Amino acid sequence: MSCSSVSSFTTSLFVPPKLSSLSNHKPRFIHCSLGGTVVEPKATAATEPLLLNAVRGQDVERPPVWLMRQAGRYMKSYQLICEKYPSFRERSENVDLVVEISLQPWNVFKPDGVILFSDILTPLSGMNIPFDIVKGKGPVIFDPLATAAGVDQVREFNPEESVPYVGEALTILRREVDNKAAVLGFVGAPFTLASYVVEGGSSKHFTKIKRLAFSEPKVLHSLLQKFATSMAKYVRYQADNGAQAVQIFDSWATELSPVDFEEFSLPYLKQIVDAVKQTHPDLPLILYASGSGGLLERLTLTGVDVVSLDWTVDMAEGRRRLGSDIAVQGNVDPGVLFGSKEFITSRIHDTVRKAGNGKHILNLGHGIKVGTPEENVAHFFEVAKSIRY
Repeated sequence: MSCSSVSSFTTSLFVPPKLSSLSNHKPRFIHCSLGGTVVEPKATAATEPLLLNAVRGQDVERPPVWLMRQAGRYMKSYQLICEKYPSFRERSENVDLVVEISLQPWNVFKPDGVILFSDILTPLSGMNIPFDIVKGKGPVIFDPLATAAGVDQVREFNPEESVPYVGEALTILRREVDNKAAVLGFVGAPFTLASYVVEGGSSKHFTKIKRLAFSEPKVLHSLLQKFATSMAKYVRYQADNGAQAVQIFDSWATELSPVDFEEFSLPYLKQIVDAVKQTHPDLPLILYASGSGGLLERLTLTGVDVVSLDWTVDMAEGRRRLGSDIAVQGNVDPGVLFGSKEFITSRIHDTVRKAGNGKHILNLGHGIKVGTPEENVAHFFEVAKSIRY
């Protein structure tokens, strides 16, 4: 039976909730050559990206794959942009540049996750914490916090006012990627953000943040609370503007002993997760903390949907310790990408085998290193996408 639709069908694109409307939907009818009409079936939502299906425990044919720092300095196309726009903040706070850089790995490798090009410190300016990211030095906090008076000057973050370019970029990315991959947002965790603003930037020994934690814990808790409230708002803002999953980076929490992690990191991570799940119960949240082997069981207590393992944890052992209810991400050593293609292939297969079928996002155990051969990254994706359970 040949049929022709009365009205043409258009694919649905992501529209932020505040712009969407469901009030004008009318039934469509199809005229058939044998006579009569039938009601056209309601258009169902576009097929969910592989990454989301895997996280939710659905049957998938292979593990989804993306790489931390997949948009970055190892790519020649990114290096050309850096030559033209040497300021990292300009590159990460200009909508057009953010979109272009975020899409560079998508255009070349077609990963299953397209992560926003940004930085965990991006919200700081909107919280009255002046900073910059200096080439060759990294983050610089101009007025490190050390007192209660300093913490009192920190404002709660309002993403709509302070970082509208983030929302705009996510909306464009969602439209460009068109559900062929998941668009990922990310935020920094409270303790990691606090470490930067107290230490004044990156640190090797974290003496300043620990001095504050152990001598004036109330001051640190006040700062952590401001970051927890602000990051919960930031996660929701990213989701409302197109992010389909959000990763929380607690890069420095593993500098804490387990008992101190339970006081200065865990409660605030849980607070973020709980707040987000109240308004966005289906938004997958991923937690990454490098060097977290000693804290794995505690990471599950945050309530996140995915724990991202670094390469110092054996994937099979990590799976056993985390349990079957939570998805895992990782965890190939980034250094493997400097090896031969045969070596890269073997490590990918080893990781996938140990992770088991389902609830696994293939990734590195840390971000891609500067100088990684681009052709090896291409090989990583090619092998990963050829895997079948």
